[in-house]
This record gives sequence, C-alpha cells and structure tokens, in this order.
Amino acid sequence: MLNIADTLHTWCRESRPFALATVVQVSGSAPLPVGTALAVNADGNAVGSVSGGCVEGAVYELCQHVLTSDEPPTRARFGYSDDDAFAVGLTCGGELDVLVQRIDPTDQPHLTAALDEVVSGRPAAVAQIIDGPEELLGRTLSVTGGDSTHDALTGGEDWERAVAAQARALLRAGRTGRVEVGGDAATCPEKLSVLVHTHASRPRMLIFGAVDFAGALSEVGRFLGYRVTVCDARPVFATPARFPHADDIVADWPHRYLAATDVDARTAVCVLTHDAKFDIPLLRLALSLPVGYVGAMGSRRTHTQRVELLREADVPEEHLARLHSPIGLDLGAHTPQETAISIAAEIVAHTHRGSGTPLTWSTGPIHHPLTARRDEGPSIQLVGHGGSPLSSKRFDLP
Repeated sequence: MLNIADTLHTWCRESRPFALATVVQVSGSAPLPVGTALAVNADGNAVGSVSGGCVEGAVYELCQHVLTSDEPPTRARFGYSDDDAFAVGLTCGGELDVLVQRIDPTDQPHLTAALDEVVSGRPAAVAQIIDGPEELLGRTLSVTGGDSTHDALTGGEDWERAVAAQARALLRAGRTGRVEVGGDAATCPEKLSVLVHTHASRPRMLIFGAVDFAGALSEVGRFLGYRVTVCDARPVFATPARFPHADDIVADWPHRYLAATDVDARTAVCVLTHDAKFDIPLLRLALSLPVGYVGAMGSRRTHTQRVELLREADVPEEHLARLHSPIGLDLGAHTPQETAISIAAEIVAHTHRGSGTPLTWSTGPIHHPLTARRDEGPSIQLVGHGGSPLSSKRFDLP
C-alpha cells in the first residue's frame, strides 16, 4: 500500500473513493512482495502495480468492479500456465493472492492521518485485516512513530490493542509483514490475519574514509534508500563538495563518532580507510554493535594483518566472523564506481540472505519464499475470508 502513498494521500485529502488491490500472499517467483498495491479511482486512473505487468489488466477490472458495487472486499488468486504463457497469470512462475476492497476516505480518516506521516517522511504503520470475520475483512488501523493509534475497527478493545502492538513492533523493526492475532479469549475469539504496512525511517549507511570509493558508494547507497553518512578524521577531505550525495558529512575520529551515533539492525558500516590506526578501534567497536553489516576494504594481505591486530585487541572470534573483508562481491571491479556496485551487491545479498551467485548457475525459484506451484493452468480464483473458494464468482480470462 505504501508504495503508492503519495497518490493515495492526494485522493484521501480530496475525499475521493478508490479501489485498493493489495498483494497479501505470494509463493514461488512472484515478482513483487507482500504489501505492494495497485489503486483505481472513480475516474479510472490507476497507480501502482501488483505483478510488474503480468496481471495488471485483470486486477484493474476487479478494482473497477469492486469500486462501483456494494460488494465486500474479496480476494483473487493468480497462477501460472505452463500450457499458455501468454494467458492472464504469472508468467514468471509464481502465485499471488490479491485483496481488492473499496476505500472511502471519509469513513477512514485515520488512513489520511497515517499517509500524512508517510509523505512527510515520518514513521507510520497501517495494519490491514486480510483474513478473519467477514465484517472485519479489509478494515484498517494505523499507528505512528509517536505511538499514537488511530483505528477504523469495530469490536473489542483487547484485540484492537493486540493489533496495534504488532503494528508497533514491526514499525520499530522497519519491516512490512503478516502477523496472526487472536484465537484466544484474552484478545479475540476468532483468529485474525493482519498485514502490517510500515514506513520507517531510512536505514543508515555509515562510510568511514573520505576517499574516491566513498564518493561512489555514497551515491549508490542513497539510490538504495539509505541515509548516508561519510566520516573521516581529516576535515580537509570530509567536505560536502567532495560528497554531494551524502546526507551527513562528519569530521571526527571514526570510532568516536560511531560510539556517539544511533545504529540498529538495518545499519551498514563500510570501512574504506584501510589504515590500522583508524580501522582497529573502529572495527573493534562496530563488530560488537547490533548492526546489520560490517565490511572493510583492503587486500587479502591487509585483511590478514587486520584480523591479527583485532585478535590482539581481544575481539572474540564470533565477532570476527561477522566481518566482510575484503569488502564486496567478486565482480572484477576496478573503478570506484564498479567497486561501489560490488559493495552494495554484497550488502543486498547479506540483507536478504542471497547467495550472490549468478542466477544462471542456480536452480529453483528466483525469489526465496515458498516453491512455486506449476501444476495448475492460468486462473483467477476468488476466495473467501477463510480461504475457501467463492463458487458464485468467476472471471473469464482472455
């Protein structure tokens, strides 16, 4: 949903009803992740995508149907055809479930408030009921970074608080995900499946060493959505003119700056100084922090010497195992720009547990979630809130 926050914010501010199609479940090589959405307003204007192009036409028609009718939210399942790869379906080989619902902003003012936060760059989360009692399917609740809660739900306060708690937890982690709530007397007798859409603050990329490689990496890091900081102990080199793509330029000793700044599990620390007087105190600290990635530049000889110095500094072996050095993937890179791509590729692979090997060398699904099912032909199957088919609904495929 938040992939199209800017347009949804405009429509909500104008009180314009729209149909929202949200990817709520994927398997196999589905092209876009859970939480991605497409929306259609009453003028027929569409924004967003649910499949990268494979089934957009069919989803657009479903949106128009739901928008102009009084029908409740419904789910459509899209699958792959081995017999006819040009049929409506996922030619990439996966399956996805899409929840299609009508949203009237006047009935859900909290959604406008959440989108206000998102477009202003502040953290917010929207929890969407994607499975559960029919009267609650598609209903939403939102929380902001200040722990404010706004809801459009009706029912017991206990399970509303449970949904809000799950939304806050995912917002703190900066992760969109599906959670289960209820199924017990303490919260809600009926089990709810909730998709939490989050907009968190940008993850941080801390680059130490004001060198040419840092300039290229800061540009790539910003392109990937990181808030980039370049830090160097030499003020003459740590200047905005040299690093126009960095969000912050810091002239300070690297380990002293790292000790004073905020980091989390999404932070990437890239040490490009390859100078022991900077590297050793910096890496000793970085490897002890709960950051997502720590990499250091240098030759294999430099790496060997660096590890020995870290051992002499009493860095535990389990901490040394976290160090990516020499930094980056083997792309045959030579220029600063090529090296920056190599480093960024390793960060992406590490973050998503990718192997870093060419896809032509591997087998199985391209995307890591559940194995794709290829035993069914092209289909759009509408399912009820409990997952059972709605036999009264059928859409003929071209």
